Amino acid sequence: QRRSLAPSQLAKRKAGDEEEEEDDDRHPPTTQKRQKPVSESESGECYRSPFRKPLAQLTNRPHCLDSSQHEAFIRSILSKPFKVPIPNYKGPLGLRALGIKRAGLRSPLHDPFEEGALVLYEPPLLSAHDQLKIDKDKAPVHVVVDPVLSRVLRPHQREGVKFLWDCVTSRRIPGSHGCIMADEMGLGKTLQCITLMWTLLRQSPDCKPEIEKAMVVSPSSLVRNWYNEVEKWLGGRIQPLAIDGGSKEEIDRKLVGFMNQRGLRVPSPILIISYETFRLHAEALQKGSVGLVICDEGHRLKNSENQTYQALNSLNTPRRVLISGTPIQNDLLEYFSLVHFVNSGILGTAQEFKRHFEIPILKGRDADASEAERHKGEERLKELISIVNRCLIRRTSDILSKYLPVKIEQVVCCRLTPLQAELYKNFLKQAKPVEELKEGKISVSSLSSITSLKKLCNHPALIHDKCVEEEEGFMGVLDLFPAGYSTKSVEPQLSGKMLVLDYILAVTKSTSNDKVVLVSNYTQTLDLFEKLCRNRRYLYVRLDGTMSIKKRAKIVERFNSPSSPEFIFMLSSKAGGCGLNLIGANRLVMFDPDWNPANDEQAMARVWRDGQKKTCYIYRLLSTGTIEEKIFQRQTHKKALSSCVVDEEQDVERHFSLGELKELFTLNETTTSDTHDKIKCRRCVNSHQVRPPPEGSDCTSDLSQWNHCADKRGLQDSVLKAAWDAAVTFTFHHHSHEEQRGIP
Repeated sequence: QRRSLAPSQLAKRKAGDEEEEEDDDRHPPTTQKRQKPVSESESGECYRSPFRKPLAQLTNRPHCLDSSQHEAFIRSILSKPFKVPIPNYKGPLGLRALGIKRAGLRSPLHDPFEEGALVLYEPPLLSAHDQLKIDKDKAPVHVVVDPVLSRVLRPHQREGVKFLWDCVTSRRIPGSHGCIMADEMGLGKTLQCITLMWTLLRQSPDCKPEIEKAMVVSPSSLVRNWYNEVEKWLGGRIQPLAIDGGSKEEIDRKLVGFMNQRGLRVPSPILIISYETFRLHAEALQKGSVGLVICDEGHRLKNSENQTYQALNSLNTPRRVLISGTPIQNDLLEYFSLVHFVNSGILGTAQEFKRHFEIPILKGRDADASEAERHKGEERLKELISIVNRCLIRRTSDILSKYLPVKIEQVVCCRLTPLQAELYKNFLKQAKPVEELKEGKISVSSLSSITSLKKLCNHPALIHDKCVEEEEGFMGVLDLFPAGYSTKSVEPQLSGKMLVLDYILAVTKSTSNDKVVLVSNYTQTLDLFEKLCRNRRYLYVRLDGTMSIKKRAKIVERFNSPSSPEFIFMLSSKAGGCGLNLIGANRLVMFDPDWNPANDEQAMARVWRDGQKKTCYIYRLLSTGTIEEKIFQRQTHKKALSSCVVDEEQDVERHFSLGELKELFTLNETTTSDTHDKIKCRRCVNSHQVRPPPEGSDCTSDLSQWNHCADKRGLQDSVLKAAWDAAVTFTFHHHSHEEQRGIP
């Protein structure tokens, strides 16, 4: 039987049950009929449920208060701060009212006491008395690098960011706001500069941004790379403006818009532009001011007379950072131009610098210098270093040995083929510019002769047209070529270096999954590489000056992908040797040397960079006894100068006199390496490698300066061993980072 479960019904039912029990005691049980329940109105009683609380009676009449009590009551309500109704909430909204300036002491943007925090500026400690007197609205705060970046910075990069910040805020040299980031390739100069920009754009000791806008000027091939790096490290926190193409009107409109931005929150505070575009549109950029300018590959500003230098120098910006892994390339006067650009006047004028520093230092570095000249040169060198080191930071790639795999750099001296040797000797007999050069007159024809000999060393095919036209130096030599010879197909056996390259590629392809980068100064040589790859059916990509900037970034990204099928990346050192990251390959062949050692160093640093997982092999091919070895010797002289001034190495060998470096037009057919003969190697006895160095050798103090010379017994690279076994005659010297890591 279904019954109601309402509380009032349950109570009635209970009361009725009790009465029934009493009746049962007096009367026998009988069948009861269901009666109609009596309503509360009929019974006259008001039932109150035990489950319901009685309501308190409220009156609508307000308390009678006077005006002073009422005002005090309202003020007590409004004086209570708003609290977020969440238990133990400690967010930034707790004591901050919208539109009202926060009261109390100013605080830094990031916590300076957090573990791993990189603090660039720390306010001076104040006594309790000074703290009472200081104006809270003017108290300096900590400058702390954003933890998003400080967590990924390596120790040397943290040191670099601190140095950069001290320089551009005039804390190292009062009144000067510039510096040179001269770290060698692969040490993360880009990341350090991005960290500097982000910090300056967001904070300062005065609790506001240090700058409103920043500008990055780089080679055209690196504009997109800079954009990608900013996106990578800042993850969308900022929107840079990268200009890598477009019409003149469109570019002008973008630049004017950038320069007109004002305020604390600029929409696009970073402009990334190429040197060429900057020079063409400098007028639009000089109408306003920029807080910071960063010049990537800054050695392009070595000549203070060119238009790019003058356009950048006229830019209204006090803070200037110049990035260059090779600040000294040819002479100290170019070095002066770089220092003068970032901090004008600290080395005096160009004439004063030349008289006081350049001439004494170069005289002291000459192998024929007197003792007095050497002593004076060393004194001036120390003075120059002490001045420049206040605004220049330099770390070598030895640091990378902690983070990157082993790199083995090898100089391979390849003998000329009989055809090359005959053509070379005929040219030296016929060419009149040779005699002019020996008399001290350098003409256009003399420079042309140098180029012709360099191309001959690469492959006779590159000078075949001159032989056909019987140009000066190549008259009557067409019969030396094989019968039926045609330049439409490449014949590796006619060139010593091409023969070695053919073996290196074949062995690498058949014994490993390594990729190879081929670098040359001449696009004609790249054409020969293409023919060789087509003959051998190697997949390849090519980057030279004809390729657009956008396409360059795409092919680099594709080549670096582990799944890409391309085996070879052909690179023109003039077009893309700087800044590219080609970690998809771990072998690089430098097919011909450049007069400027910086160009070769830049090109050879493309594979040994952050992200590389394999052992790297660098092959520098030289034709034995030719002008290429003279160029390499001249590079050694320039690098020794750079080591003295920039790396502060006091024991750099004085390998060659200036007179020896003028002997360009000679051919030494009796030597295995003309450079090795002149370098006075202490590790060889009877042309064989000695390990360890002979007793008494002073190179035991610096393993990184050893020159390792080997015949077949000294070869450690399996690819070169296989090439030697294939009857290729060459010697090599290599510089390895194995020793620095303690690897035997």
